[in-house]
Amino acid sequence: MRGQVAALNKDQAVFNIRTMEQAVAQSVAPRQFSMLLLSAFAIVALALASLGIYGLLSYAVAQRAREIGVRMALGASSVDVLKMVIGHGMKLALVGVAVGLVASVALTRTMKSLLFGVSATDTATFVAIALLLMLVALLACWIPARRATKVDPIVALRFE
Repeated sequence: MRGQVAALNKDQAVFNIRTMEQAVAQSVAPRQFSMLLLSAFAIVALALASLGIYGLLSYAVAQRAREIGVRMALGASSVDVLKMVIGHGMKLALVGVAVGLVASVALTRTMKSLLFGVSATDTATFVAIALLLMLVALLACWIPARRATKVDPIVALRFE
């Protein structure tokens, strides 16, 4: 490239020669870095939310160990206990996801400048994230619920 420009006009200054792909990559690099950081923070937030949901539900099941023991001693099946614990946890998760969706729709104006090829109120993204969080909540409910079904009623009744 330099040789061709010099052949046409040797007094012409030639600097910063690069391909169009390199020019485009350099121009969007700051936004790509911002999105990489936001994605990393989103993954950390999802992990923390998952741990928080699991911890809260484990604590709630542990606090209800006596009640679960009484129910099991009176003849409740493990399926009934699973339904009870998962139902309670999923109600809480549903309220949390609903509040989160409302808050995220309200905060989309802040994110508009960072999005490429996706609108700030992309329905598919909102639905996918809500379903992912509900799946995480379901798993976080199921593990303590399974543990609760294995509680020996006598041990749970003695637990104080």
